[in-house]
Amino acid sequence: MIPYGRQSLDQADIDAVVEVLKSDWLTQGPTIERFEAAMAEHCEAGFGIAVCNATAALHIACLAAGLGEDDVLWTSPNTFLASANCGRYCGAAVDFVDIDPRTWNLDVNALTRKLEEAERDGLLPKVLVAVAFSGQSCDMRAIAQLSQRYGFVVIEDASHAVGARYAGRPVGCGEFADMTVFSFHPVKIITTAEGGLVLTNRPELADRLRRLRSHGITRDTAQMDEPSHGPWYYQQVELGFNYRITDMQAALGLSQLSKLDGFLARRRELVARYQALLADLPLTLSTAQADAESAWHLYVVRLQTERLSRSHREVFEGLRAAGIGVNLHYIPVHLQPYYRDLGFKVGDFPEAEAYYAQAISLPLYPAMTNEQQDFVIDRLRHLLVDGQASGL
Repeated sequence: MIPYGRQSLDQADIDAVVEVLKSDWLTQGPTIERFEAAMAEHCEAGFGIAVCNATAALHIACLAAGLGEDDVLWTSPNTFLASANCGRYCGAAVDFVDIDPRTWNLDVNALTRKLEEAERDGLLPKVLVAVAFSGQSCDMRAIAQLSQRYGFVVIEDASHAVGARYAGRPVGCGEFADMTVFSFHPVKIITTAEGGLVLTNRPELADRLRRLRSHGITRDTAQMDEPSHGPWYYQQVELGFNYRITDMQAALGLSQLSKLDGFLARRRELVARYQALLADLPLTLSTAQADAESAWHLYVVRLQTERLSRSHREVFEGLRAAGIGVNLHYIPVHLQPYYRDLGFKVGDFPEAEAYYAQAISLPLYPAMTNEQQDFVIDRLRHLLVDGQASGL
Protein backbone atom coordinates (compact mmCIF):
# COMPACT_ATOMS: atom_id res chain seq x y z
CA MET A 1 0.00 0.00 0.00
CA ILE A 2 1.24 3.47 -0.91
CA PRO A 3 -0.14 5.62 1.95
CA TYR A 4 -1.50 9.13 1.45
CA GLY A 5 1.09 10.37 3.96
CA ARG A 6 3.65 9.08 6.42
CA GLN A 7 6.49 10.18 8.67
CA SER A 8 10.10 10.38 7.47
CA LEU A 9 12.47 9.28 10.23
CA ASP A 10 16.20 8.55 10.15
CA GLN A 11 18.96 7.52 12.53
CA ALA A 12 19.50 11.11 13.67
CA ASP A 13 15.90 11.23 14.89
CA ILE A 14 16.33 7.96 16.76
CA ASP A 15 19.61 9.13 18.30
CA ALA A 16 17.99 12.38 19.48
CA VAL A 17 15.27 10.49 21.34
CA VAL A 18 17.73 7.95 22.77
CA GLU A 19 19.88 10.80 24.11
CA VAL A 20 16.90 12.08 26.09
CA LEU A 21 16.07 8.57 27.30
CA LYS A 22 19.59 8.39 28.76
CA SER A 23 19.30 11.82 30.39
CA ASP A 24 17.80 12.91 33.70
CA TRP A 25 14.71 14.35 31.99
CA LEU A 26 11.96 12.46 30.18
CA THR A 27 8.98 14.78 30.56
CA GLN A 28 9.29 18.43 31.63
CA GLY A 29 12.95 19.10 30.89
CA PRO A 30 15.11 21.55 28.96
CA THR A 31 14.55 20.04 25.52
CA ILE A 32 10.99 21.37 25.45
CA GLU A 33 12.18 24.94 25.87
CA ARG A 34 14.82 24.41 23.20
CA PHE A 35 12.19 23.10 20.79
CA GLU A 36 9.83 25.97 21.54
CA ALA A 37 12.59 28.51 21.02
CA ALA A 38 13.72 26.88 17.78
CA MET A 39 10.19 26.86 16.36
CA ALA A 40 9.60 30.48 17.38
CA GLU A 41 12.89 31.54 15.81
CA HIS A 42 12.19 29.64 12.61
CA CYS A 43 8.78 31.29 12.31
CA GLU A 44 9.95 34.75 13.40
CA ALA A 45 7.52 34.65 16.33
CA GLY A 46 7.92 35.89 19.88
CA PHE A 47 6.83 32.84 21.85
CA GLY A 48 6.20 29.14 21.29
CA ILE A 49 4.18 26.96 23.66
CA ALA A 50 4.40 23.23 22.91
CA VAL A 51 1.59 20.87 23.92
CA CYS A 52 0.57 17.24 23.56
CA ASN A 53 -1.35 17.67 20.28
CA ALA A 54 -2.82 20.34 18.02
CA THR A 55 -6.34 19.83 19.37
CA ALA A 56 -5.06 20.83 22.81
CA ALA A 57 -3.28 23.76 21.20
CA LEU A 58 -6.53 24.97 19.62
CA HIS A 59 -8.40 24.52 22.90
CA ILE A 60 -6.02 26.61 25.01
CA ALA A 61 -5.68 29.18 22.23
CA CYS A 62 -9.46 29.68 22.36
CA LEU A 63 -9.38 29.94 26.15
CA ALA A 64 -6.51 32.43 26.01
CA ALA A 65 -8.60 34.45 23.56
CA GLY A 66 -11.33 34.65 26.20
CA LEU A 67 -13.82 32.44 24.35
CA GLY A 68 -16.70 31.39 26.58
CA GLU A 69 -20.32 30.34 26.81
CA ASP A 70 -21.86 33.52 25.44
CA ASP A 71 -19.49 33.71 22.47
CA VAL A 72 -19.34 32.39 18.91
CA LEU A 73 -16.44 30.82 17.01
CA TRP A 74 -16.40 30.71 13.20
CA THR A 75 -14.27 28.41 11.07
CA SER A 76 -14.22 26.58 7.75
CA PRO A 77 -16.42 23.51 7.21
CA ASN A 78 -13.56 21.99 5.17
CA THR A 79 -11.31 20.99 8.04
CA PHE A 80 -10.74 18.35 10.66
CA LEU A 81 -13.27 18.38 13.49
CA ALA A 82 -10.84 19.93 15.99
CA SER A 83 -11.01 23.34 14.30
CA ALA A 84 -14.66 23.59 15.35
CA ASN A 85 -14.67 21.37 18.44
CA CYS A 86 -12.24 23.69 20.22
CA GLY A 87 -15.03 26.26 20.38
CA ARG A 88 -17.47 23.75 21.81
CA TYR A 89 -14.92 22.77 24.50
CA CYS A 90 -15.16 26.39 25.70
CA GLY A 91 -18.95 26.30 25.73
CA ALA A 92 -19.20 28.63 22.73
CA ALA A 93 -21.51 28.35 19.75
CA VAL A 94 -19.87 27.41 16.44
CA ASP A 95 -20.68 28.55 12.92
CA PHE A 96 -18.97 28.14 9.57
CA VAL A 97 -17.91 30.21 6.58
CA ASP A 98 -18.07 28.52 3.18
CA ILE A 99 -14.95 27.83 1.15
CA ASP A 100 -13.41 29.45 -1.91
CA PRO A 101 -14.15 27.23 -4.94
CA ARG A 102 -10.60 27.77 -6.24
CA THR A 103 -8.36 27.35 -3.18
CA TRP A 104 -10.72 25.31 -0.95
CA ASN A 105 -9.77 27.59 1.93
CA LEU A 106 -12.18 29.82 3.83
CA ASP A 107 -13.69 32.32 1.35
CA VAL A 108 -12.94 35.91 2.40
CA ASN A 109 -15.83 37.25 0.30
CA ALA A 110 -18.24 34.92 2.11
CA LEU A 111 -16.65 35.95 5.41
CA THR A 112 -17.16 39.64 4.61
CA ARG A 113 -20.85 39.11 3.80
CA LYS A 114 -21.39 37.00 6.91
CA LEU A 115 -19.73 39.61 9.14
CA GLU A 116 -21.92 42.36 7.73
CA GLU A 117 -25.02 40.30 8.51
CA ALA A 118 -23.72 39.32 11.95
CA GLU A 119 -23.04 42.95 12.85
CA ARG A 120 -26.63 43.87 11.98
CA ASP A 121 -27.92 40.98 14.10
CA GLY A 122 -25.52 41.53 17.01
CA LEU A 123 -23.96 38.08 16.54
CA LEU A 124 -20.34 38.81 15.66
CA PRO A 125 -17.82 36.06 16.38
CA LYS A 126 -15.34 36.29 19.25
CA VAL A 127 -12.85 34.03 17.45
CA LEU A 128 -12.18 33.09 13.84
CA VAL A 129 -10.18 29.91 13.25
CA ALA A 130 -8.67 30.37 9.79
CA VAL A 131 -7.56 26.95 8.51
CA ALA A 132 -4.52 26.73 6.24
CA PHE A 133 -5.98 23.83 4.29
CA SER A 134 -3.48 21.44 2.67
CA GLY A 135 -0.60 23.72 3.69
CA GLN A 136 -1.42 27.14 2.25
CA SER A 137 -2.75 30.10 4.19
CA CYS A 138 -6.09 31.77 3.62
CA ASP A 139 -6.11 35.41 2.51
CA MET A 140 -4.74 36.32 5.93
CA ARG A 141 -4.09 39.98 5.13
CA ALA A 142 -7.78 40.51 4.37
CA ILE A 143 -8.78 38.48 7.42
CA ALA A 144 -6.56 40.61 9.65
CA GLN A 145 -8.15 43.77 8.26
CA LEU A 146 -11.61 42.37 8.95
CA SER A 147 -10.58 41.42 12.49
CA GLN A 148 -9.56 45.01 13.18
CA ARG A 149 -12.88 46.27 11.90
CA TYR A 150 -15.11 43.75 13.66
CA GLY A 151 -13.03 42.98 16.75
CA PHE A 152 -12.58 39.20 16.58
CA VAL A 153 -9.46 37.24 17.53
CA VAL A 154 -7.70 35.42 14.69
CA ILE A 155 -6.32 31.94 15.35
CA GLU A 156 -4.64 30.46 12.29
CA ASP A 157 -5.01 26.69 12.35
CA ALA A 158 -1.81 26.00 10.46
CA SER A 159 -1.71 22.31 11.38
CA HIS A 160 -0.98 21.57 7.71
CA ALA A 161 1.42 24.45 7.21
CA VAL A 162 4.69 24.04 9.13
CA GLY A 163 7.27 25.68 6.87
CA ALA A 164 4.74 27.48 4.68
CA ARG A 165 5.05 31.18 3.91
CA TYR A 166 2.58 33.98 3.39
CA ALA A 167 3.26 37.54 2.18
CA GLY A 168 6.97 36.78 2.18
CA ARG A 169 7.13 35.70 5.83
CA PRO A 170 6.86 32.34 7.64
CA VAL A 171 3.42 31.18 8.65
CA GLY A 172 3.35 31.63 12.41
CA CYS A 173 5.13 34.99 12.46
CA GLY A 174 2.02 36.64 13.90
CA GLU A 175 1.74 39.49 11.41
CA PHE A 176 -1.81 38.51 10.48
CA ALA A 177 -2.93 36.28 13.39
CA ASP A 178 -3.05 36.62 17.16
CA MET A 179 -2.08 32.97 17.56
CA THR A 180 -0.99 30.22 15.17
CA VAL A 181 -1.35 26.49 15.82
CA PHE A 182 0.84 23.75 14.35
CA SER A 183 0.42 19.98 14.41
CA PHE A 184 3.24 17.44 14.61
CA HIS A 185 1.19 14.30 13.97
CA PRO A 186 3.18 11.68 12.01
CA VAL A 187 1.54 12.49 8.66
CA LYS A 188 2.25 16.22 9.00
CA ILE A 189 5.28 18.11 7.67
CA ILE A 190 7.46 17.30 10.70
CA THR A 191 6.54 15.05 13.61
CA THR A 192 6.96 14.67 17.36
CA ALA A 193 4.87 11.45 17.16
CA GLU A 194 2.01 13.43 18.67
CA GLY A 195 2.27 17.10 19.49
CA GLY A 196 1.21 20.63 18.81
CA LEU A 197 2.41 24.20 19.26
CA VAL A 198 0.91 27.64 19.71
CA LEU A 199 2.89 30.65 18.46
CA THR A 200 2.12 34.22 19.50
CA ASN A 201 3.83 37.58 19.77
CA ARG A 202 1.78 38.69 22.77
CA PRO A 203 3.45 37.97 26.14
CA GLU A 204 0.17 37.97 28.08
CA LEU A 205 -1.20 35.26 25.78
CA ALA A 206 2.01 33.25 26.08
CA ASP A 207 1.82 33.39 29.88
CA ARG A 208 -1.76 32.19 29.92
CA LEU A 209 -1.13 29.46 27.38
CA ARG A 210 1.69 28.08 29.56
CA ARG A 211 -0.59 28.03 32.60
CA LEU A 212 -3.46 26.42 30.76
CA ARG A 213 -1.33 23.54 29.45
CA SER A 214 -0.29 22.65 33.00
CA HIS A 215 -3.31 22.67 35.34
CA GLY A 216 -3.52 26.47 35.61
CA ILE A 217 -0.44 26.44 37.84
CA THR A 218 2.06 29.27 38.22
CA ARG A 219 5.33 29.68 40.13
CA ASP A 220 5.48 33.37 39.25
CA THR A 221 5.00 35.32 42.49
CA ALA A 222 3.58 38.24 40.51
CA GLN A 223 0.59 36.04 39.63
CA MET A 224 0.00 34.79 43.19
CA ASP A 225 -2.46 36.19 45.74
CA GLU A 226 -0.02 35.89 48.66
CA PRO A 227 3.75 35.75 49.20
CA SER A 228 5.50 32.52 48.30
CA HIS A 229 5.85 29.97 51.12
CA GLY A 230 9.25 28.89 49.79
CA PRO A 231 11.07 27.53 46.72
CA TRP A 232 8.64 24.59 46.52
CA TYR A 233 5.57 26.79 46.31
CA TYR A 234 3.12 27.12 43.42
CA GLN A 235 -0.49 28.19 43.04
CA GLN A 236 -3.31 27.09 40.79
CA VAL A 237 -4.74 30.43 39.67
CA GLU A 238 -7.24 29.09 37.11
CA LEU A 239 -8.62 25.81 35.80
CA GLY A 240 -6.10 24.30 33.41
CA PHE A 241 -5.29 20.94 31.85
CA ASN A 242 -2.52 18.41 31.54
CA TYR A 243 -1.70 19.20 27.92
CA ARG A 244 2.07 18.94 28.30
CA ILE A 245 4.44 17.51 25.74
CA THR A 246 7.50 15.46 26.77
CA ASP A 247 11.23 15.98 26.36
CA MET A 248 11.34 12.82 24.23
CA GLN A 249 8.84 14.28 21.77
CA ALA A 250 10.57 17.66 21.78
CA ALA A 251 13.89 15.99 20.95
CA LEU A 252 12.29 14.31 17.96
CA GLY A 253 10.79 17.63 16.92
CA LEU A 254 14.14 19.40 17.10
CA SER A 255 15.75 16.73 14.96
CA GLN A 256 12.90 16.86 12.45
CA LEU A 257 13.07 20.67 12.29
CA SER A 258 16.66 20.43 11.07
CA LYS A 259 15.36 18.52 8.02
CA LEU A 260 12.36 20.73 7.31
CA ASP A 261 13.79 22.46 4.24
CA GLY A 262 14.57 19.11 2.62
CA PHE A 263 11.10 17.76 3.39
CA LEU A 264 9.49 20.84 1.86
CA ALA A 265 11.69 20.72 -1.24
CA ARG A 266 10.77 17.10 -1.95
CA ARG A 267 7.06 17.73 -1.38
CA ARG A 268 7.18 20.62 -3.85
CA GLU A 269 9.00 18.47 -6.42
CA LEU A 270 6.30 15.84 -6.18
CA VAL A 271 3.54 18.44 -6.41
CA ALA A 272 5.13 19.95 -9.52
CA ARG A 273 5.13 16.48 -11.12
CA TYR A 274 1.48 15.93 -10.17
CA GLN A 275 0.48 19.32 -11.56
CA ALA A 276 2.24 18.62 -14.87
CA LEU A 277 1.29 14.97 -15.31
CA LEU A 278 -2.37 15.31 -14.29
CA ALA A 279 -3.09 18.45 -16.29
CA ASP A 280 -4.81 16.64 -19.18
CA LEU A 281 -7.15 14.57 -17.01
CA PRO A 282 -10.75 15.47 -16.09
CA LEU A 283 -9.62 16.89 -12.76
CA THR A 284 -9.63 20.25 -11.03
CA LEU A 285 -6.18 20.79 -9.52
CA SER A 286 -5.24 22.89 -6.52
CA THR A 287 -4.91 26.64 -7.13
CA ALA A 288 -2.39 28.74 -5.23
CA GLN A 289 -3.65 31.50 -2.94
CA ALA A 290 -2.16 34.89 -3.75
CA ASP A 291 0.96 35.59 -1.65
CA ALA A 292 0.97 32.02 -0.26
CA GLU A 293 3.71 29.40 -0.58
CA SER A 294 2.19 26.11 0.52
CA ALA A 295 3.92 23.51 2.68
CA TRP A 296 1.89 20.88 0.76
CA HIS A 297 0.80 18.63 3.59
CA LEU A 298 -1.90 17.31 1.23
CA TYR A 299 -2.27 17.03 -2.52
CA VAL A 300 -5.98 17.06 -3.31
CA VAL A 301 -7.67 16.76 -6.70
CA ARG A 302 -11.33 17.18 -7.53
CA LEU A 303 -12.95 14.85 -10.02
CA GLN A 304 -14.86 16.59 -12.79
CA THR A 305 -17.66 14.14 -12.17
CA GLU A 306 -19.87 15.55 -14.93
CA ARG A 307 -17.26 14.30 -17.43
CA LEU A 308 -16.96 10.81 -15.95
CA SER A 309 -19.02 7.64 -16.16
CA ARG A 310 -17.51 6.37 -12.91
CA SER A 311 -18.69 7.81 -9.63
CA HIS A 312 -16.54 9.52 -7.04
CA ARG A 313 -16.77 6.43 -4.86
CA GLU A 314 -15.87 4.08 -7.70
CA VAL A 315 -12.71 6.04 -8.49
CA PHE A 316 -11.76 6.17 -4.80
CA GLU A 317 -12.32 2.45 -4.30
CA GLY A 318 -10.53 1.65 -7.57
CA LEU A 319 -7.41 3.42 -6.32
CA ARG A 320 -7.62 1.68 -2.96
CA ALA A 321 -7.99 -1.68 -4.73
CA ALA A 322 -4.78 -0.93 -6.62
CA GLY A 323 -2.88 -0.52 -3.35
CA ILE A 324 -2.99 3.28 -3.27
CA GLY A 325 -4.00 4.62 0.13
CA VAL A 326 -5.97 7.64 -1.03
CA ASN A 327 -8.03 9.53 1.52
CA LEU A 328 -10.63 12.28 1.60
CA HIS A 329 -9.97 15.55 3.42
CA TYR A 330 -12.58 16.46 4.60
CA ILE A 331 -16.16 15.51 5.27
CA PRO A 332 -17.76 18.94 5.88
CA VAL A 333 -17.90 19.41 9.64
CA HIS A 334 -21.46 20.77 9.60
CA LEU A 335 -22.71 17.44 8.17
CA GLN A 336 -21.44 15.40 11.12
CA PRO A 337 -24.29 14.11 13.33
CA TYR A 338 -23.12 16.15 16.32
CA TYR A 339 -23.32 19.39 14.34
CA ARG A 340 -26.55 18.41 12.57
CA ASP A 341 -28.03 18.02 16.06
CA LEU A 342 -27.04 21.66 16.63
CA GLY A 343 -29.16 22.72 13.65
CA PHE A 344 -26.87 22.53 10.63
CA LYS A 345 -28.13 20.78 7.51
CA VAL A 346 -27.31 19.83 3.93
CA GLY A 347 -27.25 22.93 1.76
CA ASP A 348 -25.91 25.30 4.41
CA PHE A 349 -22.44 25.54 2.85
CA PRO A 350 -22.78 24.47 -0.78
CA GLU A 351 -19.18 25.03 -1.87
CA ALA A 352 -17.84 22.77 0.87
CA GLU A 353 -20.46 20.16 0.03
CA ALA A 354 -19.64 20.29 -3.70
CA TYR A 355 -15.95 19.93 -2.86
CA TYR A 356 -16.67 16.87 -0.68
CA ALA A 357 -18.54 15.18 -3.54
CA GLN A 358 -15.45 15.37 -5.77
CA ALA A 359 -12.27 15.47 -3.64
CA ILE A 360 -9.59 12.80 -3.33
CA SER A 361 -6.27 13.20 -1.47
CA LEU A 362 -3.47 11.53 -3.42
CA PRO A 363 -0.31 10.18 -1.77
CA LEU A 364 2.30 12.81 -0.90
CA TYR A 365 5.24 12.43 1.49
CA PRO A 366 9.01 13.05 1.22
CA ALA A 367 10.03 9.39 0.90
CA MET A 368 7.62 8.80 -1.97
CA THR A 369 9.56 7.86 -5.11
CA ASN A 370 8.92 9.09 -8.63
CA GLU A 371 8.13 5.48 -9.57
CA GLN A 372 5.47 5.25 -6.88
CA GLN A 373 4.01 8.55 -8.01
CA ASP A 374 4.01 7.40 -11.63
CA PHE A 375 2.06 4.31 -10.56
CA VAL A 376 -0.52 6.48 -8.77
CA ILE A 377 -0.90 8.67 -11.86
CA ASP A 378 -1.13 5.65 -14.17
CA ARG A 379 -3.88 4.02 -12.12
CA LEU A 380 -5.78 7.29 -11.81
CA ARG A 381 -5.53 7.81 -15.56
CA HIS A 382 -6.80 4.29 -16.16
CA LEU A 383 -9.84 4.90 -13.95
CA LEU A 384 -10.63 8.32 -15.39
CA VAL A 385 -9.84 7.83 -19.09
CA ASP A 386 -8.42 4.53 -20.32
CA GLY A 387 -10.77 2.23 -18.44
CA GLN A 388 -13.80 4.25 -19.39
CA ALA A 389 -12.84 4.36 -23.06
CA SER A 390 -12.50 0.56 -23.15
CA GLY A 391 -15.71 0.01 -21.22
CA LEU A 392 -13.94 -1.49 -18.20
